Amino acid sequence: MTHRTITVARDVQFFAKQTAAEVREQFARRGTLVVNLLSSPGSGKTSLLQATARHWQGRHSMVVLVGDIATDRDAQRLTPLVPAVQLTTGGACHLDLALVQRGWDALAEENVEFLFVENVGNLVCPASHDLGEHLRVIVLSVPEGDDKPAKYPKAFRTSQALVINKTDLLPYVPFSVAHATEDAQQIQPQLEVFSVAALHGTGIESWCSFLEQQRQKLLAVQQASQNQQ
Repeated sequence: MTHRTITVARDVQFFAKQTAAEVREQFARRGTLVVNLLSSPGSGKTSLLQATARHWQGRHSMVVLVGDIATDRDAQRLTPLVPAVQLTTGGACHLDLALVQRGWDALAEENVEFLFVENVGNLVCPASHDLGEHLRVIVLSVPEGDDKPAKYPKAFRTSQALVINKTDLLPYVPFSVAHATEDAQQIQPQLEVFSVAALHGTGIESWCSFLEQQRQKLLAVQQASQNQQ
């Protein structure tokens, strides 16, 4: 019996990455900044989005696609504040781009400034999947411990911002913001870090200002591109 070795000289995710890049450009042309939120379960992604929506009420338009393995409870928490669609994976440990696109189509919203994708609670699988986002943000909560950047480096390496949530619990648990920040920035030196207590609104203004700046950069790049055409 003979055998052959076939060398595939192309990234196995080439087509997925190409599609994600196209989707990212489509949203950029709309003026919509897409933010992909990663975290462990229970870090407070939904609470962070609620606080963001309250801070921006009447000022900016935002929508949310909520990823979970089951239930629509997080979407129910958000819909009194912003348009939201629940994406249930049926057991998969992460969202994929096709599911995100179906969720966006279901929203059927126009003139959206910020689209948030609340990914499935997991620091492993979601880090490997591009959802067409412009900004990837990892949310780390104080009760989880400050060792997560070292334990899950890819999630931090592929993100552009870190939100340390539930800082109101710092007096009660052994968590060092400085230690977590140092570890995270050793992995990703350009990481922007924000300390918040979403349930109380603490730190939300700085977080929202950062997002506004990121969208302005996106719009500037689009305008420059149009001027060159």
